[in-house]
Amino acid sequence: AFELEGCALDDCEILVPTQAAPPPPRTKPPGSQQGRLSRLRRLTHDVMAFSVDLEQPMQFLPGQFALVAAPGLRGYRAYSMVNPAGRSDRLDFVIKRKPGGGFCDWLFERARENALMHTFGPLGRAVFYPEEGKHMLAIAGGSGIAGIMSMLEGACDSNFFSHHRANVFFGVRTQRDVFYLDELAGFAERARGRLKVTIALSDEEDPSALGEPAPNVGYDSDFVHLSAKKHMTGRFEDTVAFVAGPPPMVDGALRMLVIDGKLPAGDIRYDKFG
Repeated sequence: AFELEGCALDDCEILVPTQAAPPPPRTKPPGSQQGRLSRLRRLTHDVMAFSVDLEQPMQFLPGQFALVAAPGLRGYRAYSMVNPAGRSDRLDFVIKRKPGGGFCDWLFERARENALMHTFGPLGRAVFYPEEGKHMLAIAGGSGIAGIMSMLEGACDSNFFSHHRANVFFGVRTQRDVFYLDELAGFAERARGRLKVTIALSDEEDPSALGEPAPNVGYDSDFVHLSAKKHMTGRFEDTVAFVAGPPPMVDGALRMLVIDGKLPAGDIRYDKFG
C-alpha cells in the first residue's frame, strides 16, 4: 500500500503566487504510473543503485528527474535518471544513504526485487541540449552525479565532443566514497581528450598519492565547487553549467558561477530537490 500524502482525489485549482515559467523545449508532460523495483546493487558502503521497470515507456531528456514512491512510505522522493535519455521502459537511479532517511532505510534494509513502485515524471529544467553550441561544465556532489551521467551519454552519442569540450567535477569525501569511476573513465575515452573529469576529495589531504586513475580523470583535494573554481579560472566563456548535489554544495557552486564565472542565469542550470 502507498501513503501518498496530499494527493488530489478530484479536479482542483492550484494558485501559484508568481508567473509560471514555460517548460523547457522538447519536454514531455509528466505522467503517473506504476513500476517494479529491480537491479538493486551497492556501489559503495552508503550508495545504492536501483532501477524501476515501468509499465509504459517514459520519454525524458538528459538531466531530468522523476518522483518515486515506495510501498508503506509516505510521499514521493525526487531522483535524477542515470540511464541514457530517450524513450525507455526502465529508469535507473542512484541514492546516497542519509541518516534517518525513510526511503534510504527501506532501500538499504528492507527492499526486495519486484517490489511495487509508483512514479511521476519526467520533471526538471536542468536539461542538456547538445545542439546549443556551448561547452559543458558539471559540478556534482555525491548522488548528484546521476543526471550528469545521462548528459555525458547524450554528449557522446550526439557527437558533441567533435566541436566542444566538457569539464566534470565530482565531489565525494574520500577515495572510499568514489563510484562510477569506470563509467566516467569510459566517457573520457570516448570523448577523445575533450572531456576532463576531476574527482574532488574533500577529506583527503594528499590525493596526488592516489595517482591518475585513468587518462583525463584525476583527483583533487578540495570541496567540489572550489575545485571547479580553481581549474576553470579563465575558461568559463561559451559554457553552460549544470549543478547537482546537496543544497549547501549547490548554493556554493551557484555563488562561484555567478561571482567568479560571470555566467548569465540562462547558462546555469540546476534543480533543487531540498
